[in-house]
Amino acid sequence: MAKTKQEVLARMRATGLVPVLRANSEEQAMKLVAAMMDGGVDVMEVTMTVPGAVKVMARILREFPAMLVGAGTVLDPQAAQACLDEGAEFIVSPALNIATIELCQRASIAVLPGALTPTEIVTAWNAGADVVKVFPASAMGGASYLRSLKAPLPQIELIPTGGVSVPTAQDFLAAGAFALGVGADLVNTKAIDAGQPEIVTEKAKQYLAVVEDFRNTQSA
Repeated sequence: MAKTKQEVLARMRATGLVPVLRANSEEQAMKLVAAMMDGGVDVMEVTMTVPGAVKVMARILREFPAMLVGAGTVLDPQAAQACLDEGAEFIVSPALNIATIELCQRASIAVLPGALTPTEIVTAWNAGADVVKVFPASAMGGASYLRSLKAPLPQIELIPTGGVSVPTAQDFLAAGAFALGVGADLVNTKAIDAGQPEIVTEKAKQYLAVVEDFRNTQSA
């Protein structure tokens, strides 16, 4: 049964982590997903740069039904529609494309366009973005930049991507991140190629522990 947009966003916030899946093959991608899921991750952004990405996304949905699966690096509404046709539960982009946001709104699908400057972020939010992906966050100073954005824009949900690591994760959460977009630090293709998926699993556990510790501190 398809999840509602509200359920998708609630899961994303609850997990606090959106791994950005980049891989060199379908098999490598599936091994990465399995390793992350063993570590407790239940949200996955499959980028369109993965060979056969749409097929990979459909396979993840089929083989790992507990996983919330979205499409990443979606640059236009045509690509977004192709992903939605295969069951994508949310759409992420590194850039702002208003037509893609409008398509997702009509389909009641969560959309997370990329933006960097305050003007881009507000434009994306006003166009109907559910969460704005701040990318590349590291190029602008990381958590301190996110904190600077949230001060005048507390109503806008932001997910930083770029520069997020286990040591910086808490800083990003404290700065007001909706969730953390995590790339190669977690989605470690070299570990998979070396036959060491446990490295990915352990890193996933570390990230989720940081999220849990931060929330426990906030609620104490």
